[in-house]
Amino acid sequence: MRRLILASSSPYRRALLEKLHMPFDRASPHINEEALPGETAPALASRLAREKAGALSEQFPDAVIIGSDQVAECNGRQLGKPGTPQNAVAQLQLCSGQPVTFHTGLCVLDSSSGKHTTVCEKFTVYFRDLECREIERYVDLEQPIDCAGSFKVEGLGIALFEKMEGNDINTLIGLPLIRLIKILKQYGIDPLKGT
Repeated sequence: MRRLILASSSPYRRALLEKLHMPFDRASPHINEEALPGETAPALASRLAREKAGALSEQFPDAVIIGSDQVAECNGRQLGKPGTPQNAVAQLQLCSGQPVTFHTGLCVLDSSSGKHTTVCEKFTVYFRDLECREIERYVDLEQPIDCAGSFKVEGLGIALFEKMEGNDINTLIGLPLIRLIKILKQYGIDPLKGT
């Protein structure tokens, strides 16, 4: 099997990729994650996924590199990682009673040939009308300060929603595994065949 690299320091993406039972290494790409003027959420997520994979191509010159990035959007406003509990509370107050769409960019890059495939997957969550004390308790319990949208769906975050729409719940967590498996097969990597 070709060497597989995850271009991410995210523990969430690492845990998702571990589900595929394939050996991989990971490294942190150091890129500027600022949006360009007028850049849409799907375009930003796709560009950052490409840049993350590309940032490691010299360090790993004969590998298949996976880059991924996620941008949340509520009523046309992009939501990043809150960074502080106060910002997480403010984000969740903004999202209360609203649909929030997560755009997850995914890039698979063959660093030896330069060939790459980039896609953007969408997943939407519909927030319940949340009371301020519910939001504050949630943030206090889960401390979702490193999560776009200020919640962890794999934990108590599920209690914030009325419903969810999308093809792959893993997309919401940060790495669309169904689409990733399909793309990896194009690069000669199949987790079910061990190749």
